[in-house]
Amino acid sequence: MQMSGAHIHLVLPDATERAACFRALADGRHIVRSFANGADWLDAGAADDCAVLLFHWAQPGAVDGSAMLAAIAQSPDIACFVAASRLSVGESRAILRGGATDLLPAPLDPRLVRSVIGDALTAWERQRAMHADRRAAEARLAALTPRERDILDAIAAGLGNKAIARRLDVSPRTVEVHRANIMRRSGAASVAELLRLRFTVEFARGPSANPVHFGA
Repeated sequence: MQMSGAHIHLVLPDATERAACFRALADGRHIVRSFANGADWLDAGAADDCAVLLFHWAQPGAVDGSAMLAAIAQSPDIACFVAASRLSVGESRAILRGGATDLLPAPLDPRLVRSVIGDALTAWERQRAMHADRRAAEARLAALTPRERDILDAIAAGLGNKAIARRLDVSPRTVEVHRANIMRRSGAASVAELLRLRFTVEFARGPSANPVHFGA
C-alpha cells in the first residue's frame, strides 16, 4: 500500500513502550519515526515534517515537556498528544492551552495510541485533500482577467447578465462574452462547477478584508 506521506513522531523514553507504540502505528500507510528523548527530536529538526507528535511530558535531559510544546508553537498543523502519569488540573489546562491536541494516560496503551492517532491522521488527510482542492481551483482561476474576476464575483452573488451589466456599466452582450471566456479559461463545464471552484478558493482564504457586495 502506498504511504500517505504523514510523519508520526514518537518521543518516548522507555524503549519497550516506544517499540510497542511503533508496532501499533507502523501499518505501512504512514511514516513512523521514534526518538528516545526530546533533545534527539529537536537535534534532528523533526518538527519540519511532523504531522502527528506523541511525547511523554516527563523527558530525560534538558529538553522537557514544556520545551517540546514551545518547539511546536510555530507549527499549528502538528497534532500533538502528550502522555503523562500524573498531572494537576492546572498543569493539564496549561498543556492543552499550550498547543497539545489531547492528553493520554501513561503508561501508554498501544491500542489507545493507535485509535487516537488514527483519528488525527484521518483529519490530516482530510485537510491535505482540502489544500489540494484549493490549489487546483486557484490554478484554474489564475488566468482570469480582473474584469472577468469582477464578473465571476457577480455571478457568485447570484446576479444575472442584465444586473451585472448595469453594475459594471457594460452591455449585456459584453457580459455574455466575458462569461464565455471565464468558462473557457477555467475549464468549467457548467456554472455549478465554476462556482464550486470560486467558493473553494474563497472558503480556504477566509472572509475578505474588503468584500465587494453586489446588489440587484
